[in-house]
Amino acid sequence: MVHLQVTSPDDALLSRRDRERLARRLAMLDAALAVFGEKGFEGATLDEIAERAEFGKGTLYNYFPGGKDELYRSLFEERVVRGLYEVVERTLPEARSLATRAEAREAFRDFVVGLLEHFDAHRSALRLFMAEGPRAFHDPERMRHVIELFAGFTEAVTRAVERAIEAGALRPLPALPVAHLLIGNVRGVLMAHAATDCAPDHVSSLPELVPAETADLITTVLFDGLLAPASSDAGAPSPDA
Repeated sequence: MVHLQVTSPDDALLSRRDRERLARRLAMLDAALAVFGEKGFEGATLDEIAERAEFGKGTLYNYFPGGKDELYRSLFEERVVRGLYEVVERTLPEARSLATRAEAREAFRDFVVGLLEHFDAHRSALRLFMAEGPRAFHDPERMRHVIELFAGFTEAVTRAVERAIEAGALRPLPALPVAHLLIGNVRGVLMAHAATDCAPDHVSSLPELVPAETADLITTVLFDGLLAPASSDAGAPSPDA
């Protein structure tokens, strides 16, 4: 199991040397993200990344001995996955009550808002991993690593669903598939927006991503369903008509 450091280093607790090293590392990751975004993973070279970061290639290797692969993995873990763990820890902690329908709905809405805000702040990373993600399906080792990275996140969401079910706030459904449905709905919205960002002239335009409004839509669909309230069925045609 891969364990991520969820919290970022506190600059106030770092020595000047460590702060400078961290700043250089972040600059290299920023440069890698920009070059990967322009050239794709296969098309990008370490020389281009080093030049963009304004460091020598040797310095780049000192920070990322694994070269392009390590830069890519570090971007994925630090710009995408770590933020997911921070969201679930902030919005669905074990101490948060999910005992009532209202509490459960509010908690899961907060979770969805957090995910949407995180990805909205890291759109360039999302576009990169959306474009390059299919490579993992052809690389068993890479796919295993991705699954391990997300395992703890999915487990945390599943535990929150289980607590809400045990309290009677949610229906007694299998918790893991429910967690996947919740996460999958958010992922679908994000992928649609990422696709629009990548090819605005070829994809039907979507409304601007407003995390709070989109979270309301997702939680309404999940908690209330798509059918109108029963009182509006009076004038509707019979399903058998």
